[in-house]
Amino acid sequence: MKMTFNLCSLWLLLTSINSVFAADFTLPPYQKTVFKNGLVVYLLEQHEVTLIDVSIVVKAGAVSEQTSGLAKLTAEHLLLGTQDMKRPEFEQQLEFIGADIRASADLESAYVSVSFAKTDLQQVLPLIGASVLHPAFDEQEFAAQKQRALAQLKQKTESPRANIRDYFNKLLFRDHPYAHNVDGDLVAVEKMTLAEVKDFHERWYKPTNAAVVVTGDFESQKMLVLLHEIFDKWQGTTAEMQPLTSPPSPQESYVLLVNKEDATESTFLIGGLGIARNNQDFVAVSVVNTILGGRFTSWLNDALRVNSGLTYGAGSRFTSMKEAGSFGISTFTKTSTTIEAIDLALLTYERLWQEGLDEATLASAKAYVNGQFPPQYETSADLNNLLSDMFIFGFDEKFINTFVDEVESVTTERSKSIINQYFPRKNLQFVVIGQAQAIRQALQKYGKIIEIDITDVAVAIP
Repeated sequence: MKMTFNLCSLWLLLTSINSVFAADFTLPPYQKTVFKNGLVVYLLEQHEVTLIDVSIVVKAGAVSEQTSGLAKLTAEHLLLGTQDMKRPEFEQQLEFIGADIRASADLESAYVSVSFAKTDLQQVLPLIGASVLHPAFDEQEFAAQKQRALAQLKQKTESPRANIRDYFNKLLFRDHPYAHNVDGDLVAVEKMTLAEVKDFHERWYKPTNAAVVVTGDFESQKMLVLLHEIFDKWQGTTAEMQPLTSPPSPQESYVLLVNKEDATESTFLIGGLGIARNNQDFVAVSVVNTILGGRFTSWLNDALRVNSGLTYGAGSRFTSMKEAGSFGISTFTKTSTTIEAIDLALLTYERLWQEGLDEATLASAKAYVNGQFPPQYETSADLNNLLSDMFIFGFDEKFINTFVDEVESVTTERSKSIINQYFPRKNLQFVVIGQAQAIRQALQKYGKIIEIDITDVAVAIP
């Protein structure tokens, strides 16, 4: 009994420490400025480490593209030199000083980010500015880039876990821009031209559509002077884009069966519509999902891994964008146990409505979420990502500063309304990647079957 008491006391102590740590955490002061050309600038000083992180973030993601994969290739092309500097010299200068630079795109944004020592500010900032404002658009470099992208796509095709979410987005969102595949497909990328990349850049990379985020060891007034020198001449406005609307809810259940003839296991994702990133209940939803599938001791992982041994891991998550999002339960299992695993996942999911959350389970989840929260924003790079997200998704520092209050406001009674409002229960969508011949007939009980092959280079959902 004494050991039990001590373990319980230790758990309560750790929970208390986590809560206090989280309660003391607020977003450090930052400065937001809008230049005359429309460019938004965020500056957040953090002097503990002599590093600076800079991101140029543009609302130029896959939702804006007409050719699959164009947004990502355009962003990545920005690191292949500038109009005044070929790629080898561009890379050599950054490598010599140890700067870490990267560029990519997702559904709603593109970015170029760099981390470097504060002593190299005068050298790095003009380089990253030139990479976005004046890229080289070199035909030879683009041809090599496209071949790398095609090789990565071919490799991705062989990994169900790498591409199942792309299939799920296509099934769930259908004709909505959120169904666009950020990586593109083999057909579209093969046909893509440098002229398309240049046109996409010309259309969307404008100061009225962008933000520069600087965090780390610098002085704000001096930084503003330098940023004005680099970005004041950036002019123009973006083309008109139809505002995104929330995608419609599915009206019946579908099963997208992706045949992988040599598969020995099935990978599946089950879900429906989720929530937008700026939803006022975002934190409360996260707390409830922690219990269902957001941590190692979640219901789903206990049921499918610990208790039944059907998989090495199972979970659930909400993926949120500006106007909507998705919810999905995912795992993998042997081909012979596909239906057993899906049934158990659905049965476990149904516990949210049949049993609800008790006080002890909810308290444990709240302690876990509070404990995980501050470490997400410890570094200059973490804070840079946060400010970038605030620009793209339209939320503000209230998310940080009221986080613990929001967590603590989730009661067992409120959790019921959160579950009923945000966790999709009807007309679920299923994606299963595996050996179709072995599982096709049994999958029919979940919904209308749509079957494709994993070797299909472009996916069209009727």
